Amino acid sequence: MLLASSPFKEIRLDRVSRAFGNVNALRDVSLSIAKGEFIALLGPSGCGKSTALNCIAGLLATTAGGIYVDSRRIDQLKPEDRGFGMVFQNYALFPHMTVRQNIGFGLKMRRTPRTEIDKRVEEALGLVRLETQGHKLPGQLSGGQQQRVAIARAIVIEPPLVLMDEPLSNLDAKLRLEMRAEIRRIHNQLGATTIYVTHDQDEALSLADRVVVLRDGAIRQVGAPPELYESPDHLDVAEFMGFRNRLTGKVTAREGSFATIAVGGTTLSGRLRADLAVGADAVIAARPDDVAGGPGGANSIGATVETIEYRGREFVGTARTADGLELIFHAPSRAALGSAISLTVDPGRALVFAA
Repeated sequence: MLLASSPFKEIRLDRVSRAFGNVNALRDVSLSIAKGEFIALLGPSGCGKSTALNCIAGLLATTAGGIYVDSRRIDQLKPEDRGFGMVFQNYALFPHMTVRQNIGFGLKMRRTPRTEIDKRVEEALGLVRLETQGHKLPGQLSGGQQQRVAIARAIVIEPPLVLMDEPLSNLDAKLRLEMRAEIRRIHNQLGATTIYVTHDQDEALSLADRVVVLRDGAIRQVGAPPELYESPDHLDVAEFMGFRNRLTGKVTAREGSFATIAVGGTTLSGRLRADLAVGADAVIAARPDDVAGGPGGANSIGATVETIEYRGREFVGTARTADGLELIFHAPSRAALGSAISLTVDPGRALVFAA
């Protein structure tokens, strides 16, 4: 049975930086990852998440700082001497080799005995559920199957750490969901530590034990998925967690952990995520599914419907206030284009940040 080898207590990034000329792709990144954790590096394109992964893998040299496995510094080691498994976005399979040959390639390079290679390749095929596909070439497989081969090749060497660089981005929506569950299952069964790069918040939230949100090469927030989803510390983190509605105004009142801000000719309340005094400029942010179109009432704002889409159980639309502010909302029935609508914001789920 395949298991992670060379156990460690922690992998640690200590003020790691990486510059490309005058551009700082990583800036003083410090992070500790415990054995067996599943960590997701999340952020938009260009935030530094793939750069961080490649520095850990040894594919990129660090400009400053160090990377440690327990007390041993590894950032000066060659990639092959680190013993990590890597899964690339584009699979990177050898087209002229069979599935078995692709999976066993790393073991062959390590001069592993033939009988041991055969045994571990079969175990890896079983782990990724490709037992009947070992004789085929990559071109004869679907995208999802090719990604499973890439994962099997990474784990067959029994690495203590598996690095995954947006492995599902080339798959369709159905396959992404299926492979997401498979990746978590394999992680649990293998017992390795996993660092997973993605720009998809759903992937990060569903897979990871902790999510690391990066922006402009720096860590903005680290936390468990429920913590980041419910209580992001910064507006940019909230935006990446799905708070697509953002309205700017001034704080008119505070009561405990809630604040009321004047916006769009009305007032809206939400949970404070910054220490704001009355009169301060603020932004209230809410997810579309926490903004409901309906008869109105408390914590509501008037708008005109601009688009409406049927999404199965409900409708999702965009509406614009008299001040030109756009809001995305959910509604139980179709609203007529151009009609006036009252949008109610759930005050317990809306967040108030400094502007």
